[in-house]
Amino acid sequence: MNQSTPIIAISIGDPNGIGPEIIFKALGRRDIQQLGTFVIFAPGNLWNFYKKTFNETLVYSLIDKKEDIKNGKINVLNYKNSDFKVDFGLASKQAGKVAFDSLNEAAMAVKKGFCDLLITAPINKAEIQADEFDFPGHTEFLEHLWGGKNLMFMVHENIKVGLVTQHIPVKEISNNITKNSVISKLKLLNQSLKNDFNIQIPKIAVTGLNPHSGDQGLIGHEEIEQIIPALQEAIDSGLKVFGPYPADSFFDAQTLKKFDGVLAMYHDQGLTPFKTIAGIEGVNFTAGLPFVRTSPDHGVGYDIANQFIANETSMVEAIYTAIEIWQNRKMNQELHNNALQVDPEVKKSRKSARYE
Repeated sequence: MNQSTPIIAISIGDPNGIGPEIIFKALGRRDIQQLGTFVIFAPGNLWNFYKKTFNETLVYSLIDKKEDIKNGKINVLNYKNSDFKVDFGLASKQAGKVAFDSLNEAAMAVKKGFCDLLITAPINKAEIQADEFDFPGHTEFLEHLWGGKNLMFMVHENIKVGLVTQHIPVKEISNNITKNSVISKLKLLNQSLKNDFNIQIPKIAVTGLNPHSGDQGLIGHEEIEQIIPALQEAIDSGLKVFGPYPADSFFDAQTLKKFDGVLAMYHDQGLTPFKTIAGIEGVNFTAGLPFVRTSPDHGVGYDIANQFIANETSMVEAIYTAIEIWQNRKMNQELHNNALQVDPEVKKSRKSARYE
């Protein structure tokens, strides 16, 4: 697509959670409305229920086909009618099915070119499990659907953290920290910082797995046997990587300023400091895939559902971040294409020179 502003697909997340509320609140902002065309994937009767329940005045067009998307407007794509009855704060398989249908429809619309990027509201990972969704979360599902190699990348202006291992039990982390897995994620992180955030020569810090980064083998051998060899190979290939740093003392403001990104070994090692520093402004970005997907960095919020007190800041940041990444990718692709184009006169002179 050649339009200057993107067409943004939005999945509603768990229909019994705060996803619909933060979507309403975010899209109600004038600054957000001016950023592009929005397409919310939800049964029309369900979305009308939310509007009435929240007493919202948001103006949107209800459409039945992707071909009817109205540019510059907020669209609700009524992909099917639903007899689902909202029960705020309740986890259920029925709610999980609604969440999956919305996610799948939105992700497919991006894959088929009707939309440019995807924003996902939070899901209940347990309740969404089904034959169609046998994944730990959005990240793995979208890799399966879109292709590519995923990197769970948490982003904020003061801290950017990628993960080697993502949604796996703690007891399985060590077996999944290998030289190859660390190198693979380092390359994905480096590429994302360059293409998605326009950092030409990224400086990446890497944390150790064990306390004190293993204390030279006294507390575990993963650093010596897997992580340090991976860093050396990455350095030899031209990447600017440093570490491994002990995670307990690494994440302070002054240290973070020295680096463009951090590669942490596992979920809580990276996300605990990230959420502490980023607060309600953090964004979950799935790097390494052919299309852009971001999400708020919080959960379904059952405990505050239907109280209309949910804070939409992370959803707002997810929208801004996704558009920024989409624009950066588009610009870098155009620069790449222009670099490949050779002026016909230059071609002619080169050809002549070869035979003189």
